[in-house]
Amino acid sequence: MFGDVPLSNWKPRDSPDRGAAPWIHFESARNALDHGNRAGAVSALRKVVDAPNLESRQYLQAWHALRSLGIQCEPGSAKQVLGVILEVHLKEGLDTLAAYADASARYINHGGRLIVWETADSEISRLISNLLHQGQRVADAIGPWTDPRRPSPPKNHVRINMLAPSGLHFGEGAFAGLSSDSMGGPVIAAGTLLMKALIERAGTATA
Repeated sequence: MFGDVPLSNWKPRDSPDRGAAPWIHFESARNALDHGNRAGAVSALRKVVDAPNLESRQYLQAWHALRSLGIQCEPGSAKQVLGVILEVHLKEGLDTLAAYADASARYINHGGRLIVWETADSEISRLISNLLHQGQRVADAIGPWTDPRRPSPPKNHVRINMLAPSGLHFGEGAFAGLSSDSMGGPVIAAGTLLMKALIERAGTATA
């Protein structure tokens, strides 16, 4: 969900679209690195970030790999939030909500139920847009995290992750405190509305 798989761990897709973009570019980049061809890897990855109408996670994955090669995004779009992920560690377990700029979403509750949203729906799209907007406010005020992504937050804590070409931006704290924070609170509120709508839509679809 974070788009941060190391390029060295990239596995070729075993599917009919394996030879299509952007998968072929990721595979080309990995092969180039395997042969010490950094310039070839950068060129292949730039074909991903320059392509139109890809999934947000594909852009994030390409930028993650480019940053590992020392390539940074242009300042004008470096902090553009392409995804927001909320990790809420309840007493019962971890809930994770992810929303992306391509209007897709994922929700995994502590019991393991997964909702994958990739359907055109004006209300869900509006809620996703609002969550990204609130996340953008936070990302604009903080710098990217340059260390490896941390493990899930401890119990009764929430982590707000903003995913941008310049990297992961995040804030974390006790749920009660962050929910009332002037910047974190609106993100959590927007995420809660989206989560409820996804659960309602999924329940209607399976009824």
